[in-house]
Amino acid sequence: MVTSAEATTALARTIRTITLGIAERHPLDERTVARAGTFLREAQAAAEVAGYSVQTTRIATRPLLADMGERTDAEIVAYVAALQGYCDVHGITFCSLGPVPADDPVFATERIALLPELLLPHEAMSATVQLASLAHGVRYAAALPTARVIRALAEGGVNGEANFRFAALACCEPGGPFFPQAYHLGAEWSVTLGMQTAGLVRETIAGLAARVGPGLATLDGVEAEVRAALLAAVAPASVVASEVCGRAGYRFAGVDLSPAPLGNESMAAAIEAVGLGPFGGPGTLAVSAALTAAIKSVPVESVGYCGLMLPVLEDRVLGERCAEGHVSVAALLAYSAVCGTGLDTVPLPGDAPEERIAALLADVAALAARLRKPLSARLFLVPGGQVGDMTRFTSPYLTNTRVMAL
Repeated sequence: MVTSAEATTALARTIRTITLGIAERHPLDERTVARAGTFLREAQAAAEVAGYSVQTTRIATRPLLADMGERTDAEIVAYVAALQGYCDVHGITFCSLGPVPADDPVFATERIALLPELLLPHEAMSATVQLASLAHGVRYAAALPTARVIRALAEGGVNGEANFRFAALACCEPGGPFFPQAYHLGAEWSVTLGMQTAGLVRETIAGLAARVGPGLATLDGVEAEVRAALLAAVAPASVVASEVCGRAGYRFAGVDLSPAPLGNESMAAAIEAVGLGPFGGPGTLAVSAALTAAIKSVPVESVGYCGLMLPVLEDRVLGERCAEGHVSVAALLAYSAVCGTGLDTVPLPGDAPEERIAALLADVAALAARLRKPLSARLFLVPGGQVGDMTRFTSPYLTNTRVMAL
């Protein structure tokens, strides 16, 4: 019989991703990809020996269209096909091509249209478009071409699921481990970790509520309790990663402490464990803010978002609350002001006008620039889907809910 303490320990020892950042410029050769694959297998084995479950390993590259901006579209398409082949041979199932640098006012936004041709045929590949940065502000002219990529991926892939591998970014720096945001810059190879700790956070909050009583009393203690639980989960993983990097001669850059949910490991359930009511009701923003404060105060080297992740199609309870009408797209964007990643895996009507999608991307970018924090938008247009229809995704990484109004 598994005890409550053993279950909590298991929840604390799940690594969502070990992500290796490759310093070489595009085009990468097969030897470089082989080197990455070898390291990732060794890193996963070391983590498993230390008692961790590793869900995925991934490589993050430099921004493709920054490195190969002078190449023709045909040359880039041929290269990405070759890169997919290298990944297949060397066991790499997740490869980020980095962001299109559309925030830069000199970048030609028409090149954004190349992305569907790079992503649709190649299942290992992810890519993004950077709409805003602290250096350049928001490039609103890039929002509509990005919306057109979202539509092309929805209509050209299977059941609209290709948008799982694409996002619009705003003020996202290199070095984060989570996809599709991850990308690399810098002269040396580096490693980052992303943890799956949504279940751990829920168990921690539930234990606190059982001791002090649900509601505001629990909310008062959330920050300290969750900080301690995350530190206990992450510190040993950081030690393992540092040792593996030391042997390989790579830099361990840190951990994205965002408690990634997946299916029944739900951040919405963690928030509801406080006892203030269903996710989306009064108190949701306050709990989100407290959890974000806890995440950002853990005393380890951190990278990436380090905030609350609320992916509608990856979190079963969040999907249920959206289907029940407790949560709107506007509410999710409001929560982004005090938490983590922005709008993540949000299902929208398949016939949503591109101009409306672009306006939503502009909202995300404006919020990120105003708050000087990283946000992203991973939007799923559901082919043939209307508001209120149930989605029918088949990916093991996705749950199903009702199409939301834009």
